[in-house]
Amino acid sequence: MNTGDTAFLLISAALVFLMTPGLAFFYGGLVRRKNVCNTMMACVSIMGLSIVMWILFGYSLSFGGNHLGIIGDFRWFSFQGVGMDAGPYSDTLPHLVFAAFQMMFAMITPALITGALVGRMRFKALFLFICLWSVIVYYPLAHMVWGEGGFLSAIGSIDFAGGNVVHISSGVSALLLALFLGRRRGYETTSYRIHNIPFVVLGASLLWFGWFGFNAGSALGANGLAAHAFITSALSAATALLSWMLIDVIKEGKPTIVGASTGLVVGLVAITPGAGFVPVWSAFIIGGLVSPICYVTVTFIKKHLKADDALDAFGCHGIGGIWGGIATGLFARSSINSTAKWDGLVFGDTRLFMAQITGILISIAVAAAGTLICVGIVKLFTPLRVTPKEEQLGLDISEHGESAYPSFNGFD
Repeated sequence: MNTGDTAFLLISAALVFLMTPGLAFFYGGLVRRKNVCNTMMACVSIMGLSIVMWILFGYSLSFGGNHLGIIGDFRWFSFQGVGMDAGPYSDTLPHLVFAAFQMMFAMITPALITGALVGRMRFKALFLFICLWSVIVYYPLAHMVWGEGGFLSAIGSIDFAGGNVVHISSGVSALLLALFLGRRRGYETTSYRIHNIPFVVLGASLLWFGWFGFNAGSALGANGLAAHAFITSALSAATALLSWMLIDVIKEGKPTIVGASTGLVVGLVAITPGAGFVPVWSAFIIGGLVSPICYVTVTFIKKHLKADDALDAFGCHGIGGIWGGIATGLFARSSINSTAKWDGLVFGDTRLFMAQITGILISIAVAAAGTLICVGIVKLFTPLRVTPKEEQLGLDISEHGESAYPSFNGFD
């Protein structure tokens, strides 16, 4: 075992943990005043729920054993057998460290879904949905991509830090759940103003900071591959930030800090599946193109779907993750990371590109089918949506009995 690798992964796990509070600020700043507590509470509650579920059975289902390349078993229930010695996924790390690092991914992923649902979903319905979704969607996808004998890994599909597992799964599920919930009252006639732009910038900054642990830490060691993933992540985020600023200038005549914050986030989403596979120069292209791709999605396509994806979880994470997976199939080099069995399409080999497309389609199918199952089960116990009166009052008061700004009156 290696103490340097161990220290690096523990720090990376802490950085990834910080992303969920960062997401709470990012999402919380974007919503109306009367829903900010509810929006942030969705992320905060998942911080507790995901850890309990992961240690009880989530880690074992994701990484313990193998059944048909789809799911694990309960051999590590309640972390029995997960100790200070090296585990099956790294010779240089205590098994506990690897499990702790992966636990933070299981935390941030369902939290991403909540951005599509703000202002109208019952908290108890959301809580139950996240419990079910983690079991039906996240744990199987994590096993298929990263677990021993996983189906997607076996066909040659690669995902360095969660393009399929994290972003496509959450984005697709967010879109479908938003469609089931229906649009917010007055969606087409009401102006929904961002209530706290400094919160948005703080959240985006914490996400960028934590994402270095997310991507670089996925090298599972303090080594050159981690440094490579760190640089590609920084470059893609920076390029996407500038690209979104340019779009704002072209469309609105002025750059906006909300646009810049959104751009850096989608740049990080796009580089996630390929951060440890693609050359540094390709991060210019991946980050530069993801902003216009996501902008078109959130501006035009969402209107045609008539989906109230409130904070564009699908437009940013789903579409950004799909582009990142495709880009990995275009630019990956096996010389950078031998986990990639073949080079990307740009280098003359079609096999990895086709494996990536297959992996993306399967991830979409798993997320879509799992979401339908989860919604069906939740509706047996509670309505998904709050009443019109509760929605008008705001979910902070109706769902939690508290207000983020108790002395403020008006504009909501």
